[in-house]
Amino acid sequence: MDCSSYSTYCYRCDDFVVNDTKLGLVQKVREHLQNLENSAFTADRHRKRKLLENSSLNSKLLKVNGSTTAICATGLRNLGNTCFMNAILQSLSNIEQFCCYFKELPAVELRNGKTAGRRTYHTRSQGENNVSLVEEFRKTLCALWQGSQTAFSPESLFYVVWKIMPNFRGYQQQDAHEFMRYLLDHLHLELQGGFNGISRSSILQENSTLSASNKCCINGASTVVTAIFGGILQNEVNCLICGTESRKFDPFLDLSLDIPSQFRNKRSKNQENGPTCSLRDCLRSFTDLEELDETELYMCHKCKKKQKSTKKFWIQKLPKVLCLHLKRFHWTAYLRNKVDTYVEFPLRGLDMKCYLLEPENSGPENCLYDLAAVVVHHGSGVGSGHYTAYATHEGRWFHFNDSTVTLTDEDTVLKAKAYILFYVERQAKAGSDKL
Repeated sequence: MDCSSYSTYCYRCDDFVVNDTKLGLVQKVREHLQNLENSAFTADRHRKRKLLENSSLNSKLLKVNGSTTAICATGLRNLGNTCFMNAILQSLSNIEQFCCYFKELPAVELRNGKTAGRRTYHTRSQGENNVSLVEEFRKTLCALWQGSQTAFSPESLFYVVWKIMPNFRGYQQQDAHEFMRYLLDHLHLELQGGFNGISRSSILQENSTLSASNKCCINGASTVVTAIFGGILQNEVNCLICGTESRKFDPFLDLSLDIPSQFRNKRSKNQENGPTCSLRDCLRSFTDLEELDETELYMCHKCKKKQKSTKKFWIQKLPKVLCLHLKRFHWTAYLRNKVDTYVEFPLRGLDMKCYLLEPENSGPENCLYDLAAVVVHHGSGVGSGHYTAYATHEGRWFHFNDSTVTLTDEDTVLKAKAYILFYVERQAKAGSDKL
């Protein structure tokens, strides 16, 4: 039982349940907890907790240019193997343009009339008409970086995730990249349709910083999701028999990159055996000309049958925020293995010009990206282990480990075994080393 919402979770049903025992024992437990909440004992416990929180806030201080400054970052409580969600939320909260858009949205009142102000018990069977992912996402982002609390509980957002994303129901460990894709896709779909009659896509049109030329439409009209993360790939396939060329343009929100097999034995930056894998190696492997194997024969319209062919990717349009996913998990016959190779990546000046289809049409600054956040998976398998995130905020790097947020340095970030990298397009001119 959740002691704040009094929701009861059944492990056999893998769901929150509303039914009670014949003797009404669940309701008796709820009433007992409510009585405790109002008792002097609980009031004293809350007073001590506040004192502890205040002391921890006071301890979250650092020296900047000789003066003492408070760390205003807020952690996210782990609700039961929800570190995959926390790492993604903290990363997205530090992508300023994306985060600001949601924080500036008007609040939506989802409960009114007889249910207003009442405590609700979570269950999947309540239906999906009274939930809004955009609204709960907005509330979560607003709670972060306020400095009013050391940790925030994203319970309401997780409840909505259960409602609309069946893959993430329960308390098993999940894949952070898979969650990010589902989250962005559902935010995009809800923003397209609006909620409770409010067309939130119209706010995007009013935002002058997200011009029409920067939009990439995926599944219909553009939203802030596609305006920020949307890019376009050109998929070029050539028949090796007749030479027929086929071109297709595919929109993307992130790029999934293989770690080349020749680097897979090197697990740390300082390990001596063999060269270090770099992000450039992964990008080159993604965009290099590749001959398709026998299981991927191309249906040539000129030859009128499946033929051997080559495939090559070009980036036709770069996004404002380039999200790069390193494929660290691979299926074998019986299990999913993790590729634990260290991949070197730059903090500043990731140059994407050589991967563009028409590099001459892009200015030098438009192809340079600076790192905003990194998601890291610690452990050996996708169904186990732990996710944390590093992100930069106002020139300082922070490590987000669920409810714990600590100040860190660039060297520590560079040693991390990245799983997902978020690079933001550089706006101002600044000298830096290129990748």
